[in-house]
Amino acid sequence: MSQHITSAYDRDLESVEVLITRMGGLVEQAILNAASALEAQDEEAAQEVRNADRAIDALEDHLNEEAARIIALRAPMGVDLRAILGVIKISGNLERIGDYAKNMAKRTSVLAGMPPVEGGTAALRRMAREVGLQLKDALDAYVRRDVELAREVLRRDEDIDQMYNAIFREFLTFMLEDPRNITPCMHLHFIAKNTERMGDHVTAIAEQVIYMATGAHPDEERPKNDRTSVDLGVPTA
Repeated sequence: MSQHITSAYDRDLESVEVLITRMGGLVEQAILNAASALEAQDEEAAQEVRNADRAIDALEDHLNEEAARIIALRAPMGVDLRAILGVIKISGNLERIGDYAKNMAKRTSVLAGMPPVEGGTAALRRMAREVGLQLKDALDAYVRRDVELAREVLRRDEDIDQMYNAIFREFLTFMLEDPRNITPCMHLHFIAKNTERMGDHVTAIAEQVIYMATGAHPDEERPKNDRTSVDLGVPTA
């Protein structure tokens, strides 16, 4: 009987892991498609990103239902319970990343009617591409329970922060040089900040992978290099 229960739990866990990878693939595609639509000022492609977000939301709901069912039916403990709770947390982070991609697509439609800011959308696409690669590695770490790869994802969050800082300064310069750039640069800055937050959710996934695999949260403090508040003279404490 114990063997039967274990085999049934393993099948349940495999099924939710498949759903996580499917959801992660949709989110990766949403990031890339939203960034491409922004750079091309393609409102139709941006609308497709917004429409596709429904599938991401539906998968999160399905995953939460499956996780609750497994907990109620199998009463997992220890590493098994960590795996199921990890599914819930990872799906929540993926859903938030998808929301940020959808917001990028929404602002694309607004920016399409404004004068372009030279080089702004290309820089944002590079940043989004880096976040997408970071997410791919975080999901690979999840599937393989690869702690070292997850730690590498954590370290790379510093690169995302540095890209955001550079973009922020560039937009600030454009706004100071020409007041007509203020409105489009503000929209682009919001996109950049949302992309940086995507990276934060990716690192949260990596942290969850480490906890699932080891039973302990990462002991080192995640480096944060968003210096925009410092640059603007805003107190941080």
